[in-house]
Amino acid sequence: MPLHAVRFAAKINGMSLIQTLPAGPLDIIGDIHGELQALQDLLAHLGYDADGRHPQQRTIVFVGDFCDRGPDSPGVLALVQRLIESGRAVAVLGNHEINLLREDPKDGSGWYFDERVERDNLKYSPYLRPDGPQRKEIVALLAKLPIALERDDLRVVHAAWQPEQIAMARALQMGTVRREYDHWEDEAARKAVQSRLKDRMREERVLWPHDLEDGEHKPPFLRAHAENESNKQMLNPLKVLTSGVERQGVDPFYAGGKWRFVERVAWWDAYTDAIPVVVGHYWRRIHPASLAKLGKGDQDLFAGVSPYAWHGRQGNVFCVDYSVGARWSARLKGDEPGREFKLAALRWPERQLQFDDGSVHATTHFGEKALQHAA
Repeated sequence: MPLHAVRFAAKINGMSLIQTLPAGPLDIIGDIHGELQALQDLLAHLGYDADGRHPQQRTIVFVGDFCDRGPDSPGVLALVQRLIESGRAVAVLGNHEINLLREDPKDGSGWYFDERVERDNLKYSPYLRPDGPQRKEIVALLAKLPIALERDDLRVVHAAWQPEQIAMARALQMGTVRREYDHWEDEAARKAVQSRLKDRMREERVLWPHDLEDGEHKPPFLRAHAENESNKQMLNPLKVLTSGVERQGVDPFYAGGKWRFVERVAWWDAYTDAIPVVVGHYWRRIHPASLAKLGKGDQDLFAGVSPYAWHGRQGNVFCVDYSVGARWSARLKGDEPGREFKLAALRWPERQLQFDDGSVHATTHFGEKALQHAA
């Protein structure tokens, strides 16, 4: 079936991976990463009762990354499931949920994957793990979530709103994320074989024998690895929307538990649409901090931007991830985890930030073009 026919069928059936945001006021919650107490505190400050009801009939919108790193990923996912099934919340998939759906263990996912437990215990223990029935419910929940949500005045996606990739996702039906993601991963692997990229990567690894998850040994810049990362990222439309826009870098950095050879691109600096976009994913912070110390050694895309400011070429993109996923690092050092790393909700249309510690801040610079404001 031609692409336009598939897109039309998906739209008619209401089953596209790009779904419609509910009408009315919204509370858009950033990446949670297993921090159940922070989520419960935030919902209470927002005015929701234990069943997700709000006196103003507001709707909760989750931007994804519910799990990994934190102490209670099963608890977060159970609460999210209850809120969604009650009709009081909607959500999009983040890259961490896609890793789970694809049975692809990553750093911080030992709560779910047995093969990650030994490594993850060094940083993230203690954390709760699901039993068999809980695992089935988690997979069933995530398999039904869309990639993005939209309405006339707002768009929500985990990492990047890119028109070409959005159009491709719009043509796909709900429930096909794993199959389609695997298809593009297979396509990238096929091209890597055709271009001798895999052979070149093996040759580089002979020269650099250390494990690429070993943060103590910085590798030289491995060009074939950089080419492979960039190809896999940008060829896969679902990966772009949930992990962002990337290009080959020049200096290795440690992030997500491994050395990487690409660099993230602030795609919002090229976003020209009038409709605002809210994302998570990018580890924004209220106070300056070293990303490298948190295992996030890539460039700071918010350097020179106020922590409460809208950003991008049109000043109409907002990242609502305030690094609650780094609370594990504070616990490891014996620090108060909520002091530096927050869970936030952006209230729409008020454009107000509510944090899990009860503090409230107005956002700034909405609609200002070519935003470059000092923090």
